[in-house]
Amino acid sequence: MTDRNTRLEQLHQALKERIVILDGGMGTMIQNQKLDEAAFRGDRFKDYEREVQGNNDLLNLTQPALLRNIHADYLDAGADIIETNTFNSTKLSQADYGLEELARELNVAAAKLAREIADEFTARNPDKPRFVAGAVGPTSRTASISPDVNNPGYRNVDFQTLVDNYYEAVSGLVEGGSDLILIETIFDTLNAKAAIYATQQFFIDSGIELPIMISGTITDASGRTLSGQTTEAFYNSVAHAKPISVGLNCALGADALRPYVEELSNKAETYVSAHPNAGLPNEFGEYDQTPEEMAEIIEGFAKDGFLNIIGGCCGSRPDHIEAIARAVAKYPPRQIPERPKALRLSGLEPFTGDENTLFINVGERTNVTGSKRFLRLIKEEQYEEALSVARDQVENGAQIIDINMDEGMLDSREVMVTFLNLVASEPDISRVPIMIDSSKWDVIEAGLRCIQGKAVVNSISLKEGEEEFIKRARDCMRYGAAVVVMAFDEDGQADTFERKTEICKRSYDVLTGIGFNPADIIFDPNIFAIATGIEEHNNYAVDFINATRWIREHCPHASISGGVSNVSFSFRGNDAVREAIHSVFLYHAVKAGMNMGIVNPGQLVIYDEIEPDLKELVEDVVLNRRDDSTDRLLEAAEKFRGKGGQAKEEDLAWREWPVEKRLEHALVKGITSYIIDDTEACRQNASHPIEVIEGPLMAGMNVVGDLFGDGKMFLPQVVKSARVMKQAVAHLIPYIEAEKTEDQQAKGKILMATVKGDVHDIGKNIVGVVLQCNNYEVIDLGVMVPCEKILETARKENVDMIGLSGLITPSLDEMVHVAREMQRLDFRIPLMIGGATTSKAHTAVKIEPQYKNDIALYVSDASRCVNVASQLLSKTAKPAFVEAARTEYDEIRERRKNRGDRTKLVSLKEARARAPEIDFENYQPPKPAFTGVRVFEEYDLNELVDYIDWTPFFISWDIAGKYPAIFDDPKRGDAARTLFDDAQKLLKQMIGEKRISARGVIGFWPANRRGDDIVVYTDESRTEELTTLHHLRQQDEKAPGKPMMALSDFVAPESLHLGDYVGGFAVTTGIGVDELTTEFKNAHDDYSAIMVQALADRLAEAFAERMHERVRKEFWGYATDEQMANEDLIKERYRGIRPAPGYPACPDHTEKATLFKLLDATANTSLQLTEHFAMYPTAAVSGWYFAHPEAKYFAVGKIGVDQVEDYAERKGLTKAEAERWLMPSLAYDPAE
Repeated sequence: MTDRNTRLEQLHQALKERIVILDGGMGTMIQNQKLDEAAFRGDRFKDYEREVQGNNDLLNLTQPALLRNIHADYLDAGADIIETNTFNSTKLSQADYGLEELARELNVAAAKLAREIADEFTARNPDKPRFVAGAVGPTSRTASISPDVNNPGYRNVDFQTLVDNYYEAVSGLVEGGSDLILIETIFDTLNAKAAIYATQQFFIDSGIELPIMISGTITDASGRTLSGQTTEAFYNSVAHAKPISVGLNCALGADALRPYVEELSNKAETYVSAHPNAGLPNEFGEYDQTPEEMAEIIEGFAKDGFLNIIGGCCGSRPDHIEAIARAVAKYPPRQIPERPKALRLSGLEPFTGDENTLFINVGERTNVTGSKRFLRLIKEEQYEEALSVARDQVENGAQIIDINMDEGMLDSREVMVTFLNLVASEPDISRVPIMIDSSKWDVIEAGLRCIQGKAVVNSISLKEGEEEFIKRARDCMRYGAAVVVMAFDEDGQADTFERKTEICKRSYDVLTGIGFNPADIIFDPNIFAIATGIEEHNNYAVDFINATRWIREHCPHASISGGVSNVSFSFRGNDAVREAIHSVFLYHAVKAGMNMGIVNPGQLVIYDEIEPDLKELVEDVVLNRRDDSTDRLLEAAEKFRGKGGQAKEEDLAWREWPVEKRLEHALVKGITSYIIDDTEACRQNASHPIEVIEGPLMAGMNVVGDLFGDGKMFLPQVVKSARVMKQAVAHLIPYIEAEKTEDQQAKGKILMATVKGDVHDIGKNIVGVVLQCNNYEVIDLGVMVPCEKILETARKENVDMIGLSGLITPSLDEMVHVAREMQRLDFRIPLMIGGATTSKAHTAVKIEPQYKNDIALYVSDASRCVNVASQLLSKTAKPAFVEAARTEYDEIRERRKNRGDRTKLVSLKEARARAPEIDFENYQPPKPAFTGVRVFEEYDLNELVDYIDWTPFFISWDIAGKYPAIFDDPKRGDAARTLFDDAQKLLKQMIGEKRISARGVIGFWPANRRGDDIVVYTDESRTEELTTLHHLRQQDEKAPGKPMMALSDFVAPESLHLGDYVGGFAVTTGIGVDELTTEFKNAHDDYSAIMVQALADRLAEAFAERMHERVRKEFWGYATDEQMANEDLIKERYRGIRPAPGYPACPDHTEKATLFKLLDATANTSLQLTEHFAMYPTAAVSGWYFAHPEAKYFAVGKIGVDQVEDYAERKGLTKAEAERWLMPSLAYDPAE
């Protein structure tokens, strides 16, 4: 066996020469073994009192041979580095099984096992040495995220606990023989910082130092970790560990991970690793990506020079690693880039202070010593208000925020921790780096243990001597923080040029001597007040400016900072003079090299805008140019008093611009106030009215299109722009008609329709507006459009493309029908498919094969439709675009085919035998207040507003995020807030002016279960059957002991002769919506038209929620004392359920007909059912009521042919009819 030092030399050599191969998924390989509880227990734990199945790390002790084989398979496949099976080998993670005490033993055993097999392979082929990475997982806790939504400051783990956990794990991994420590799958960077701290502490204590590999996890397409950091911010936060490599793993497949690996490869000053998943899991949670597919994507990484180390995570197996190793072998490893030294910090986002950042603004209103208001808020524990102080600073341009809690009456340490934890849950504040400001080291250290980003410590100095200074500096390095160093030594504060330069140079030499990164040093050479009347103070500003210049020259890469307001302290109360002094001082200090400071941007005047007389007087004082300068400024000061800050009014400067620029501004900002006047002014300048559209209006809309495409504008803003555009065009139309020249050439004509049987059109309307904004002519046929009408209109209008939309599942079949007809009638134009139930997989498998003349293409959302349309209508771009789509769809079909029957079903007989055991013996079903139906005419809409769940409202506008947190999103928050405010105005109008109304009907009927169905009786005698409600039972194979559910299980069986009941409801808030929408559309206001529909949908859901609450409390009355906030209602924390036909628990839409008949819904509420069982008006909800305490929502999932036949017989349908309606639930293809 080679010794560790030799191995590490070999590893460094290998990294210089080639791309090094890491192994693949361990969990994947273990899961494939399908081990049972006994296998996990082995002999040692056979009598242990808790279940241990799923505790993969326990296999290190109970099934070492199995793990040895997995390691060997990866080494055979070409892995250079294998990871120990210790992802969950910490006390915290093992606590889930009650096995905390094993944590260290698991690490030692796993490392020994991997070491032995790696050494065997090295011995077989010494030219390919193998290495062991001791894997350290993230634990099951997060240090910077609260597990309790209602208490954002709460944490279920602290930094020290994590350090203790990680220290124990690392000590075991090193003892067992690991060559490296791999801190991986980091979803919370603060956990990683604790792991780094613990690992380095172990290195110090043991005298053994190993390389550290660090690998973070970007959790989704937002490009951020779970705790909110971007890739570069994450790198800045962990770079202090001086790791051998930094990389990314898990959560995403290689294709989705690529941009983030590329970013790391450009930014990281270490080697870069990646171990992505084998694609994304399919709807069954399995990974379909083949080794060839994965290797092909990763070959692109290697070819473009992104990689030093590559492996696989979830779903990857030895054959994936073998294919990857082969694919990357021919490419050289990535070269580490030379990056200029700079101050690199991070909050959720990275911050770089270099020559491009002229001045770094530090906000300091969150300082209890400097702000009376902030101190009061903290003392009174008004944290919401205190957070808004921090938020205001970030919004006003602070790039770092300084937080200081040093005040005699406060427990500074506790308050600092509380406030920093709250800041962490506010992304619009925590996106910037934090400066922890305290004169007490324990407060600073407590703060550093709460921050996942790279912070600044304010401050350390030589005041207590060199030894203490070095100790604190080393601590800052361990936590990965930059430092402010005060010009202060054992003899006190530096006030002259000589003292400032001498102390800063000495501090710099000491710090760089212990390995402190010079770019992380920020000197504060002390800004003191000038013009105080004391002669020796007169040169303070000059000394600071000259010292700044000297330090920048003699202490390379260090920054210079200071508190600017000190300099004007003697003019308190005279804002105009103070602002002038600040500006003049900064002007000269920045030129000399000051690049950071605490400045209140509201207390600055632009240097060139200072009145000339005042400027000269202030320059004399700041630069100490005359002996009498202080007296002269004091004499003149009074006449300038009070000219400081004036309140801002609405900025109408843009109204002075040329009319074309005004039009662009109005379009981008969505301002309709002046659009008619400006359009008219433009028309009078133009020789033909059409030129106004082709020129300035289209130019403005192109700007909007570009901003939307770049993600700098959001959907609601674009729809507002469209409203401006439409009003301008409406003004021009009569003039254009009068001229009747050749019409302007649109980019293309697109026909859009919601297919037959479906009445949902919000999404389609949004897409239509976005396309019109981009100069496409859109013909919108509305909803419920039969195939014949779509195709007839397409021919008559000679359109360039058809777009189909659908929201309910039966619409999918209708789309297949339209595609088939287009082929039969020999159409040769593209077909776009979109809407909530559509998907790329469905389009590839069911629609695209039917239409071969052109392409049928799935479009995921409104922001993609313009790009797709432009490529499909471009002669040059179309062939390649279509080819790529066809290839992708072929691959999807191929994958589906190869996947075979992934859904394991049990027989219907077994599923019924495994029905949940619900105790009806000791249950007395509650009796409703009435049986039969009750109608609610004109329900009071004001009562429903408080029940609205706003989150789906934002999603319908393509702004994804939880309400109200969405308002704090740094990117989309403003757009969300504006949208919400507009919605509130329109909602008030809709309700106040009685433009829409709400009607509902509910009913209760005596009922009992018969098999999987529910029999409904005419009255309490239960002798005459009124109808039968048909339900489906789950057949997906589940873990043993897990029940197979059907909704009928929640009703007492008829055999018990226990009188039970079932309820039903249908509510709508859509009466009047069509008329109001049409009015807005006629006024060229699509924004409000779409808004009306979105609000009506929300009100309908709110109506269903409120009605269910009344059912629970009054009409069925089984929860009379229920008290719930709206948030609890949204989370369904109540007893009883209201499942809707067509949704997962009862996927058969046709049952809606029975429900409507029972309720006489059409007569009672004017709601109608289409032939595909969609409700019209669309703002409607209907469903069943179940009251049993164990009733819960579930998804039926896939069902087998035995259940379909049984169901068809019970319902009196043919098998084919049943299959047609149950298509999405079938586990088989009826056509095969």
